[in-house]
Amino acid sequence: MKIHLNEMVFYGYHGVHPEERKLGQRFVVDFIYESDSKNDQKIKHLDDTIDYTKVYDIIRHTLEEREFHLLEVCANTLLDRIFSEFPGIISANVRIKKPSVPINGSLSSVEVEMERNR
Repeated sequence: MKIHLNEMVFYGYHGVHPEERKLGQRFVVDFIYESDSKNDQKIKHLDDTIDYTKVYDIIRHTLEEREFHLLEVCANTLLDRIFSEFPGIISANVRIKKPSVPINGSLSSVEVEMERNR
């Protein structure tokens, strides 16, 4: 089974430039995680599955309470923490989008995507 948490929006202080870390900005996160499908038919209660509200809380805390110079480090940190907390997750994909990019030019956003398997 795959669970998708789509277009979560957080305000964080991430970036290489000091003004990004001082002023902050919005970040949009998509997170997909997968559990072993052989357990799908056994799911009857919340305790039988991976609670996406707990996954969301880890993502929110990481994006809003920590500061990263690189989105790559942020993505790795998310994946490390979620794999550590939820042994039932066998694979995960995270996309972190930065809509406001300090580049002298026309650019909608920058996005980092990482995938990890157990």
